[in-house]
Amino acid sequence: MRSVVLFLILAIGLFACKSNDKKFDDHSYQETKITLAEKERSNPKQFLQLNGDDHRNFFGKTVYKGVIKNTATVAAYSEVRIKLLYFKKGIQVANHEELFENMIAPNGDFSFKARYKTPKGTDSVAAYIMSAKAVK
Repeated sequence: MRSVVLFLILAIGLFACKSNDKKFDDHSYQETKITLAEKERSNPKQFLQLNGDDHRNFFGKTVYKGVIKNTATVAAYSEVRIKLLYFKKGIQVANHEELFENMIAPNGDFSFKARYKTPKGTDSVAAYIMSAKAVK
């Protein structure tokens, strides 16, 4: 009887210690990576963030310093088109577009500076990303 109980304890112990490790499936990983890359390539504006600030320089030009950050994990982008809107007391008084052909790598960023002569009294600048192209 003792040997039967001991055998059952050992058998239960062996089954309980059985590893549930799954082997890494390289094929499904590659499929997921391709799907992610397709999403990132087809929606560049979703993965690009623009932050910046503006000031007026000594020569009377409005200077906008900005950083474009690529939050994508696989896709790189280039030909990023930025729209700058200049306001005076809440009314748009000017606008300019910038095109940056530099490649922005995944999880990378790109700093830029735009200087324009704007109407006197320009007090704020709004900027947004108009478009970008995925690098293949």
